[in-house]
Amino acid sequence: MNLNDVLSLLLPGGMLDYFSVIKTETNKDYYTIYLEEHNAPPSEYSASKLVSKGFYEAVTIQDFPLRGKACYLNVRRRRWTNEDTGDIVSRDWDLVAKGTRMTQEFASFLKAINRF
Repeated sequence: MNLNDVLSLLLPGGMLDYFSVIKTETNKDYYTIYLEEHNAPPSEYSASKLVSKGFYEAVTIQDFPLRGKACYLNVRRRRWTNEDTGDIVSRDWDLVAKGTRMTQEFASFLKAINRF
């Protein structure tokens, strides 16, 4: 069993398909897991030239407790510039949830962070 197998047991289903764990922090009362979206442009823009332009502001969401401590996920979603139109684009999580093997838990999680 490798590290990603272990992480997939702790994180919402499908999370590691789109995000990488950057670091973790342990506090007396809680854990924080820092995640960044992979630099893989959304498939609905495959015909466009997209250039990564960093991340939206991080969103911290409380997840299920781990070993008796609160657990927080600090999530940074990526954004791209469409060089054809100049628009800023990001992954449409509603579309991803319908078209992949993502769990309902993960889809609900991503919809929640999309509100921020």
